[in-house]
Amino acid sequence: MTDSGATSSTTVRFVDTNVLLYAISRDEGERDKARRANDILEEGDVGLSVQVLQEFYVQATRSSRRDRLTHEQAVSLVESFLRFPTADLTPPIMRAAFETRDRFGISYWDAAIIEAARALGCGVVLSEDLSDGQDYAGVRVENPSRVL
Repeated sequence: MTDSGATSSTTVRFVDTNVLLYAISRDEGERDKARRANDILEEGDVGLSVQVLQEFYVQATRSSRRDRLTHEQAVSLVESFLRFPTADLTPPIMRAAFETRDRFGISYWDAAIIEAARALGCGVVLSEDLSDGQDYAGVRVENPSRVL
């Protein structure tokens, strides 16, 4: 695990890819979400995972995206996001994700997000991809649409 911050685990919220994508959005319809996503990142009490950063890169540079980033822009942003505590995908996280996937009936990738958050000590995951308010054995999901 890469830990590039010294933030208390009780206040750190894990952010899913959609928060990072809102932060760079130039879509007029997402202006309020973009502002709030940037506020969340500026507060600095967030955690990420390598998986989230990889998904961000892929989505931000995809050819069908209207406000597509160049490779260089996306890499620069990924590097800047590494200022936050970032969980690596490790065998223990992977194994825990297998169990969480089985226990809660969610996709492996969503389970890996939950377990990366748990590894960083994050009690909250901001994600649009998981059930708002759902508690996954001590890691609660908040839909960022409510806070963004």
